Amino acid sequence: MTRRSLAVLVCLCIGVIGAAQTPITTIYHQVGIDQRLDSAVALDLPFRDESGKDVMLGDYFGRKPVVLSLVYYQCPMLCTEVLNGMAEAFRSLTFTAGKEFTVVTVSINPRETPDLATQKKEMYVHQYGRPEAASGWHFLTGDEASIEKLAAAVGYHYLYDSSTGQYAHATGIMVLTPGGKLSRYFYGIQYEPKDLRFALEDASNNAIGSPVDRILLLCYHYDPMTGKYGLVVANVLKIGGALTVIILGGFIALMLLRERRRKLHFAKS
Repeated sequence: MTRRSLAVLVCLCIGVIGAAQTPITTIYHQVGIDQRLDSAVALDLPFRDESGKDVMLGDYFGRKPVVLSLVYYQCPMLCTEVLNGMAEAFRSLTFTAGKEFTVVTVSINPRETPDLATQKKEMYVHQYGRPEAASGWHFLTGDEASIEKLAAAVGYHYLYDSSTGQYAHATGIMVLTPGGKLSRYFYGIQYEPKDLRFALEDASNNAIGSPVDRILLLCYHYDPMTGKYGLVVANVLKIGGALTVIILGGFIALMLLRERRRKLHFAKS
């Protein structure tokens, strides 16, 4: 079980949850993110997009990897930081939402409306700075049943405080395959662009990214405990050894070719 970013969560939620005197131990046991790697989410869950149109979660899957975030739009603290972190990381990628990948942000508050979703979408597409992302970053709302099923499928646990109308929740985003399987988790409110790029390449089964990216990906290994990619020295040594053999082989072949040409030249003269 992984409970990343819980210390930050507790510190920031004291002002909100403290008014209702919710014990910190209750928050600890009920709030967090459990990894469900390789599990599939139900693509037939109904939601509403930012225009109020009825959609299915599966409408956003099928061809591209998907970055999923669960937040709520009137969150006074962490959700804004999550969305800011996403926009910042996306700006650093050569990939663009709507082209190489899709982003789906879902409100965990069933009382929130498409109007709020529209406001958030306009804000973050503008902050992202790539207008074409309007077709690739979707802000959804839904009923409690759909939200709970999606949250359970991805291992996202949150706690609603009825006295304040706020939620205690962990922070993180998930990367899913085009088929809807959970591929990678990233915790906290800042996401390393390199790690996110590797995760999107992994989730796409190398359908996106360059040949150089794929070679680099061989040098890195995803650590589910940290939610980051780390350098694998053994793979680097293997690749370095292979490149050395190739370079030496090419050098020897070149030398042999030159020697052969030199002999032919003297034989003719």
